[in-house]
Amino acid sequence: MSQPIDRIQRVPIREVWSHEARDFSAWLSSNLDLLSEALGRQLSLQDTEVSAGDFRVDVVAEDSDGDIVIIENQLEPSNHDHLGKLVTYLASLGAKTAVWIVAEPRPEHTTAVAWLNQSTEADFFLLKAEAIRIAGSPAALLLTRIVGPSEVAKAVGQTKREFAEREHERHAFWTDLLQLASTVWQEHPHANVTANTDTWLAAGAGIASGIAYKYTVTQNECGVMLYIDLGPGREVATKAAFDALIARRESVEAAFGGPLDWQRLDDRRASAISHALPAAGGYKLPREGWPKTHRLMIDAMSRLVKSVSPFAAMLREVAKQTPATASEV
Repeated sequence: MSQPIDRIQRVPIREVWSHEARDFSAWLSSNLDLLSEALGRQLSLQDTEVSAGDFRVDVVAEDSDGDIVIIENQLEPSNHDHLGKLVTYLASLGAKTAVWIVAEPRPEHTTAVAWLNQSTEADFFLLKAEAIRIAGSPAALLLTRIVGPSEVAKAVGQTKREFAEREHERHAFWTDLLQLASTVWQEHPHANVTANTDTWLAAGAGIASGIAYKYTVTQNECGVMLYIDLGPGREVATKAAFDALIARRESVEAAFGGPLDWQRLDDRRASAISHALPAAGGYKLPREGWPKTHRLMIDAMSRLVKSVSPFAAMLREVAKQTPATASEV
């Protein structure tokens, strides 16, 4: 014979705890085992209504590692004010974990707490609080985890921070290069280019649309190149321009002062002629080492422009005269 099953009845939470501080926070501080279970962490009470500047933290606890846990209660829909308090309390008390208990978590705050878990070293929990009873029983607290920290979220956050750091470093790298180039090369091709966060910095070669001079950089290497991509439907013209230039390879490399890497790239739309500077390093060098790297890059770019310029008119004519094939129209 099956056991009888009754239904959960939800009770307005303010009927059970009419005041957050006097009623709910006081009750929760005496029943932290329920919160410990919801968080999956053992908590012990430190104090309630703890001063944090001009504000007061509802509950301050300590986890099994001895780290401070702040708990902010809100028996109503989540709002920006309490989210701001949560972050303020965390910083003020040097806590490593913040718990926000609300009656109704709004989607934008769920997203914000998830972002905080990705973007900071602290752990943030967003819990939904409900009062329930079964078959006329006394009311009970039901805590549901809406958002919490995870190894995956922290890993994603670390990856995002690393990407952001790299972008910042590359922007600074290009900014310094452009500043130096403007002082040592009066009419350098990148004079009107703005620093970006990419691994390359391009400037039109003044030959035809789609032919550009590019500086390139990775964490540990850098280089220069002539990039040829005349655009969709112009693949034949792109390869024709490259072929016309490689036919004059001996003259180009003599003017450059050394060998170049000729990349027709038959499986791609573009072609390139490049020169790597592995010994010069990349943007991960200490910043005080960048000027030496930048001088090597500017020198290589100057020589590349010098080697290609005599054939600019020829390349322009090839780009103009080579028709698109039927498949490229």
